[in-house]
Amino acid sequence: MDLKAQLQMKQQQTLVMTPQLQQAIRLLQLSRLELTEIVRQEILENPVLDEYGPPENESEFSIDQPEDPNTPADNKSDREEEINTLTIPKDIGEWESYLESSQSLPYQAREEQEHPAFEAMITSPDTLQEHLLWQLRMTRLTEMEARAAEVIIGNLDDNGYLETPLDEILSPLGPEIEAVGLEALGVVQEFDPPGVGARDLVECLLIQIKMLDFDGPFVEEIIREHLEDVAKGDVDAIVRQMGISRAEVLQAMDLLRELEPKPGRPFGGTESVYVTPDVFLFKMGDEWTITLNDDGLPKLRINGFYRELLKHGSSMKAEDKEFLLEKIRSAAWLIKSIDQRQRTIYRVTKSILEKQMDFFERDVRYLKPMVLRDVADDIGVHESTVSRVTTQKYVHCPHGLFELKYFFNPGIQTLSGEMMASESVRAKIRDIIGAEDTGKPLSDQAISQMLRLEGIDIARRTVAKYREAMKILPSSRRKKIT
Repeated sequence: MDLKAQLQMKQQQTLVMTPQLQQAIRLLQLSRLELTEIVRQEILENPVLDEYGPPENESEFSIDQPEDPNTPADNKSDREEEINTLTIPKDIGEWESYLESSQSLPYQAREEQEHPAFEAMITSPDTLQEHLLWQLRMTRLTEMEARAAEVIIGNLDDNGYLETPLDEILSPLGPEIEAVGLEALGVVQEFDPPGVGARDLVECLLIQIKMLDFDGPFVEEIIREHLEDVAKGDVDAIVRQMGISRAEVLQAMDLLRELEPKPGRPFGGTESVYVTPDVFLFKMGDEWTITLNDDGLPKLRINGFYRELLKHGSSMKAEDKEFLLEKIRSAAWLIKSIDQRQRTIYRVTKSILEKQMDFFERDVRYLKPMVLRDVADDIGVHESTVSRVTTQKYVHCPHGLFELKYFFNPGIQTLSGEMMASESVRAKIRDIIGAEDTGKPLSDQAISQMLRLEGIDIARRTVAKYREAMKILPSSRRKKIT
């Protein structure tokens, strides 16, 4: 076999991920908050970037911004003496043309939106621990009891339960404090909300019926011995085992329904997260209007002084010229990337509006199945671009606030051969359960048969999966005894 080295020439196309392209892709998938942070960081690092407020007239949208009329005349003359000649690269001229043509977008103009009051954003609710510590400070205790109670409060979970053994959390504090642990726990359990400091559900309910003075001779026994039967709604089992009448069991169960199994619920959990929509959709007459939300996003332009240096030049060193050109190119590319991001969001939203018009005109039951490829083919981009655009981007419409990903749903085939969005099927399941007889709730199999009568072929296990995803209890737990 003859082996030898030789030269060959061939042409091929390859995708080169330049730093600018990587930046554009990264900006495309950022949320509004992340984009704002990135832009403000760029303003700090790039001296040629300026942030400015909304323009008063259209003439202010230009890379050749007029000089500030308030600038003193002597400063202007000093600047003119500093400016000489500098050759402007061809690509910078292209950037100027782009920025002049794209600064004002017709779909960005909208009326002033009403913002929530500032006072509504500067307060935070008390946590469960803060609420209990305030009560502890109002209680007369010895120093050791107060110390033990403080440690107990610090170990409560979000629901108000003490799941860690008492001796385990108090033993590091010494035997003296450990000895008063039960007394301190009893003090905490007398605090508001009723049932706080309990070590299990049974103790939590017993504390509440004691504090709330519930009248019912059989309530305590039912809590201790038959709580599982109460959860199942098995009244007959409780009647047989306790030897009491059905009316007495029902009365006791009515009392139990008024108790709170999670006393820390009003205090626990994370605070609400407020989402600012990226797009507003509203109907004016017979036409839908798409409006991009630019509130809070820094508006960028190239600093006027550096523009003058670039246009007329100066006796700068070669490395200074290169630094200035690099910063201007970086600033121009950032402005273009943000503008392209907004345009892509607009195009994706417009495509979603056209394909899901029945949803916007009616409700979620008319949501159609749709995948990323449908929108990608419509606007002429790759599926990955649509995926990035719809990540952490929100649209506000008359039906509420939705993430753009919400409108992409797999299809479920109906008996007629048509496809229905999975979210529409969930809405139908929710409507069926909402209209059921609470005394005889529908099983997953019964819901599956009802959907089949409407032409939706869906298995019982799929109904169960959708029900669990919507956090709806099974039929045995939804039953209400009357």
